[in-house]
Amino acid sequence: MTTIKILSLNTSVKKGTTKQPTENITLDFKGVKGDAHAGDWHRQVSLLGIESYHKMEAKKPGTKLDMGVFAENITTEGLELHKTNVFDRFVHKDVVLEVTQIGKKCHNGCEIMKLIGDCVMPVEGIFTKVIQEGKLNGGETFEYQPRIVRVLVLTLSDRAYNGIYEDRSGPLAEKLMAKFFDSYGRFFETNRKILPDNKAEIEAAMLEAKKQNYDIIITTGGTGLGKRDITPDVVKPLLDKEIPGIMEHIRLKYGAEKPNALVSRSIAGLMDSTLVYVLPGSTKAVNEYLSEITPTIEHSLRMIHGVDVH
Repeated sequence: MTTIKILSLNTSVKKGTTKQPTENITLDFKGVKGDAHAGDWHRQVSLLGIESYHKMEAKKPGTKLDMGVFAENITTEGLELHKTNVFDRFVHKDVVLEVTQIGKKCHNGCEIMKLIGDCVMPVEGIFTKVIQEGKLNGGETFEYQPRIVRVLVLTLSDRAYNGIYEDRSGPLAEKLMAKFFDSYGRFFETNRKILPDNKAEIEAAMLEAKKQNYDIIITTGGTGLGKRDITPDVVKPLLDKEIPGIMEHIRLKYGAEKPNALVSRSIAGLMDSTLVYVLPGSTKAVNEYLSEITPTIEHSLRMIHGVDVH
């Protein structure tokens, strides 16, 4: 757990201007009371680390910048904030903030740019929404709590379950997801199981994963035309929303070269707040499918949790 110190609390009544320090602030579910950036949106409270101030001051030796000059609500010390991720949280005894955006597009004619000649906020500032209301005082601290994305990989195969052959697709899916989240600097957790092609067992595993609030479920196997290929038929009724475009794209992309790929009955969708991807059982297919799926995951998670920043 990383402790973040609050060095300064800052407010302004107009956007695009520097903020003035204050001893304390009150936060409600719209942001900082009395601040120009408060509202029903995802960028309610802005934060910038003193570490970023030091970078700017180093560009012009002898320069000393006042906290709040980059229009952040909270100036902190102890963590390079731009290295956090959306959904990470800052937890105070009274207040909880959740990260919704890293960086921003700068205002046209921004007062900060006119005064300073450069602005670090578009690159290293972060934005949050209020999860728990309360009061903050200067000198207090947050505990940084990174969001752990939880992934369940289910290999669905009678033969793999009975040890007739080694499961290779499940471990590969787990490896590819780990590689993807590492590339984002995300904290994650993966779990993997092998189940037979059995309707009751597949249903039970899916519903238990939903109950345990997994973010993502990936299944491999059972998407073909054989009598025991039942995965899409079992999973589809459990979905609250389908995401047809992903699998349609994949089938067309690889089917143009190898028509057999068009026979796959893979599906994708949403089960409550859990993303579900039903993949074929070969390692080649797992690699191809996840190479197309992973670029959509961050955006999908943001939409699911109300951080759609079109």
